[in-house]
Amino acid sequence: MAVTLDPPEKMMFQLTLRRRGISDQAVLRTMEEVPREVFVEARDRDDAYRDSALAIACGQTISQPFVVAYMTEQLQLQKTHRVLEIGTGSGYQAAILSRLCKQVLTIERYRTLADGARQRLEKLGYYNVEVLLGDGFDVPAGAGDFDRIIVTAAMEQVPDKLAERLEVGGILIAPVGPHQGTQTLVRMVRTATGFDRKELVDVRFVPALPGIAREL
Repeated sequence: MAVTLDPPEKMMFQLTLRRRGISDQAVLRTMEEVPREVFVEARDRDDAYRDSALAIACGQTISQPFVVAYMTEQLQLQKTHRVLEIGTGSGYQAAILSRLCKQVLTIERYRTLADGARQRLEKLGYYNVEVLLGDGFDVPAGAGDFDRIIVTAAMEQVPDKLAERLEVGGILIAPVGPHQGTQTLVRMVRTATGFDRKELVDVRFVPALPGIAREL
């Protein structure tokens, strides 16, 4: 029987995640199984598994693998969870989430990115993801509430009306801070009486902007 060996860059990819403290086996397995090269620009395919952010269309980025894995791990996902993502980008984070929960609704303000992500996810058979062109600061009321919320662009503060879309016991994770410079990854847990907030690590994300982009 033939044995398929991972290329060296993919082995190093897994090793780097483990060395940097990612220990959730389901997250590690999902990071290995989802083909990151599908979600980067063609020119960057050779660098898809390098631990760095890469530029994608519309002036946006695909986050470095460690940040994707870390944010995912902090969500403590279960197979029954319904997850909201703000900032679809190329669809990579949504793909990772989709393997670990029941349903993902991901919102993107750029039509080009939303359409591209939808096509990639469908081609891979990740049918439990809905990609919505929309405003992440104004989630449609009809979308309901969520067990988990992940924001993949920098917010100067988490809007109350977004945090309030969490179920009690739910977790929200978002990069919070100035649009230019360093932000802090914040983890908020909704309790019966409010929110428990914890600051995690410093990160750098592109800005989260309100509204649907007029172009692109």
